[in-house]
Amino acid sequence: MKKYEVMYIVNASLDDEQFAALEKRLYAPIIDNGGSIDKVDNWGVKDFAYEINHMKKGHYVVMYCTANNAGIEEFQRLCRINNSVIRVMVIKTEEEK
Repeated sequence: MKKYEVMYIVNASLDDEQFAALEKRLYAPIIDNGGSIDKVDNWGVKDFAYEINHMKKGHYVVMYCTANNAGIEEFQRLCRINNSVIRVMVIKTEEEK
């Protein structure tokens, strides 16, 4: 298992219930593959520096997790195919022990 820092931006027009359901759906592959969500830092809705896909605001989230390759790859795949996720960036912070 490796440790990752993930930052993703979600469409600001989602309400709280839709946002919670999206988070649950995105985190499921990490947990199902034996990983864990260590910390979620919800930054809230922020203005973009420039317009992205005709949107001026987004909901920023930073998540720290422990996951294997299968879990993090499926997380990234779900982010790419979900229209509510505007951007995602995954950084490996620590090697496998």
